[in-house]
Amino acid sequence: MSAARQPSSRTAQKAPPAAPPPAAAAPAAVPAAAGAAAVPAAVPAPAAARPRKARPPQARRAPAAPKGVRPVPALAPEERARLLSGCHHDPHGLLGARVQRGGVALRVLRPYARAVTVVAKGLRAALLDEGDGLFGGLLPLAEVPDYRLLVTYEDGEVEVQDPYRFLPALGELDLHLIGEGRHEELWTALGARPMEHQGVAGTRFTVWAPNALGVRVTGDFCHWDGTATPMRSLGSTGVWELFLPGIGEGALYKFDIARPDGSHSLRADPMARRTEVPPATASIVTASRYEWGDGAWMAGRGARPVHAAPFSVYEVHLASWRPGLSYRQLAEQLPAYVRELGFTHVELMPVAEHPFGGSWGYQVTGFYAPTSRMGTPDDFRFLVDALHRAGVGVIVDWVPAHFPRDDWALAEFDGRPLYEPQDPRRAAHPDWGTLEFDYGRKEVRNFLVANAVYWCEEFHIDGLRVDAVASMLYLDYSREEGEWAPNEHGGRENPDAVAFLQEMNATVYRRCPGVVTIAEESTAWDGVTRATHHTGPGGFGGLGFGLKWNMGWMHDSLEYIAHEPFHRKYHHNEMTFSMVYAYSENYVLPISHDEVVHGKGALVSKMPGDWWQQRAGHRAYLGFMWAHPGKQLLFMGQEFAQGGEWSEASGPDWWLVDPTYSAAADHLGVRALVCDLNGVYAAAPALWEQDTVPEGFAWVASDAAEDNVFAFLRYAADGSPLLSVSNFSPVVRHDYLLGVPERFPSWAEALNTDATRYGGSGVTNPGRRTPEPTPAHGHPTSLRVTLPPLATVWFRPE
Repeated sequence: MSAARQPSSRTAQKAPPAAPPPAAAAPAAVPAAAGAAAVPAAVPAPAAARPRKARPPQARRAPAAPKGVRPVPALAPEERARLLSGCHHDPHGLLGARVQRGGVALRVLRPYARAVTVVAKGLRAALLDEGDGLFGGLLPLAEVPDYRLLVTYEDGEVEVQDPYRFLPALGELDLHLIGEGRHEELWTALGARPMEHQGVAGTRFTVWAPNALGVRVTGDFCHWDGTATPMRSLGSTGVWELFLPGIGEGALYKFDIARPDGSHSLRADPMARRTEVPPATASIVTASRYEWGDGAWMAGRGARPVHAAPFSVYEVHLASWRPGLSYRQLAEQLPAYVRELGFTHVELMPVAEHPFGGSWGYQVTGFYAPTSRMGTPDDFRFLVDALHRAGVGVIVDWVPAHFPRDDWALAEFDGRPLYEPQDPRRAAHPDWGTLEFDYGRKEVRNFLVANAVYWCEEFHIDGLRVDAVASMLYLDYSREEGEWAPNEHGGRENPDAVAFLQEMNATVYRRCPGVVTIAEESTAWDGVTRATHHTGPGGFGGLGFGLKWNMGWMHDSLEYIAHEPFHRKYHHNEMTFSMVYAYSENYVLPISHDEVVHGKGALVSKMPGDWWQQRAGHRAYLGFMWAHPGKQLLFMGQEFAQGGEWSEASGPDWWLVDPTYSAAADHLGVRALVCDLNGVYAAAPALWEQDTVPEGFAWVASDAAEDNVFAFLRYAADGSPLLSVSNFSPVVRHDYLLGVPERFPSWAEALNTDATRYGGSGVTNPGRRTPEPTPAHGHPTSLRVTLPPLATVWFRPE
């Protein structure tokens, strides 16, 4: 139910006066009907008019009609001050109703109210004004009735539930798991959760703030004045809780935190599952009603291990892929486009809420909320569902390495370092002006591990690509001497980060079958994709990732292709060195957004030569990349050789593939090649079935530096091969001899990046090629082929 339809929310929209009105005396009587005598306020008229008679047994259980309201003992000055200043740990101990000697004591806090009347069956009693918005009274009742409050303001009267009559809405098991740092479904316990509690609809608000003197929930339902809604502390867990009846979906809220120094800070909910559209920063009460239609996808996605399956990824920045589209509008276009290109997966740059669009999502403030820039959380579910129904997996960039310093978000959340380490040398991230997480604190680790599970379970995400892993693993990352503190063994490794990553991976793989985790790790850390229970030479267990970005291959290969062909022979090893360590991890070959932005130039612009040579080099490079051991990732716009760098403000240059553009054929040809690369790749197990074992690869020509030629064989599990040959020189090489296995009687082209349909010169090897009994490259037979200029050719046996 929308908050706007709740009586308490409607009336809360009435603006209070600029300052609290003077305390009003409690009315002595309820006005009687015309011509009738006045009746005391605490005695309902109908009951007084009834004749006395014996009551049946069940009637004795009903609350007796009180004869009058007496004052309750005044609050101790210190307790009163703490309550009114939002610094009390147990407002439920001071507010609400409880049985005591002499009746039922009731006290409520309603700033700006002129009067408060208690209403129940057979009861209507005006409370006494105690000043400062406090109203109280001792009712001559034997037990607490099922009561409501009739609150009179200067401009009207509203009837509401009393939040302080409810028991805690968070269970003991939840609190125990939170205290242990082992609540794998943390989002079900913390944050804002619409629910029915003790038979009443409302929202449970919970937040972890162990250093706070007090916490109040505030929002549009109380004109952002949380004086009347302080939360209670639940034991030693640091969790604060309040159930607010009548508040539902769509309500805006934040937490007003009283810090240890007594000052107040207004904070967004760290566990918010929906937020306002930036630059607004409030959290929004939400609940999902989405009905998924991807059951077949979810049931089958884990049928084949990802390292032994085709895995070709199209990286997308959702906000700029087609600027201005919502999640649901993207669902109408993106799945069909990706499926047409033949990619098996999309990788979405971070979709978690972030205040600054220029960070591309890598400075997250709302770890549990898809960015509201393009719609609601259920709208994002709709997009994921549409991709799955199109046969496309969804990977999301996940950023547990750091968070921004915004004073309404996580930084010093409750007045002291909480999510960040106490030691400023470990807290401050030197590269991005952000803060790192305290991976050694169990609650922080729980916050992040549960967040990884949340995206996979709540949004059916198929993979998490973990950003900036190296900055987490090393205490001296980007720090100079004296700017970092070693670990307890005197080393530079961060054992807390290692333990966190191991726990995250183990938990995700246990709970979410078919999901893959991928590390962006830029160093030679040992065992990134090794199982967590296997210890490597470094003494640490494996980190447990499924795949790792091969940053070394990316850097070396881009260095090579940037050289003029004449100079490439001096850099030949930059293209072969990757095979020295190819099986040390399970790799993805990434040409990501980082390589085509901010002065680095688009992929086609990195190629030397004229426009034809640049496009040819671009195509040849993609052919080499798709055949090389490892999965592959390509950033949007590079599939059609966009010449300009990517800008998050404008996105890909789609006009280049508009048929009305005079040179569209140049770009459409490259896109056609990407479609065919993915198509042949998916149909050729030799290119993916043995990506992670040496048996899947063999060099044919690794030393043809003078020719700028690289040739190698890929093998499927059944031994069937595919021969890939790349000629990175601008000349045609005729009768080029390449050794091949002798058991295959003929070979034919499977793909040629120089084909005219791709914009090439059309130098091909038509028909079948029969091997000749000439030994070459360690094989007893060989093929004589023609190598097109600046091209990659794939051959497979017929």
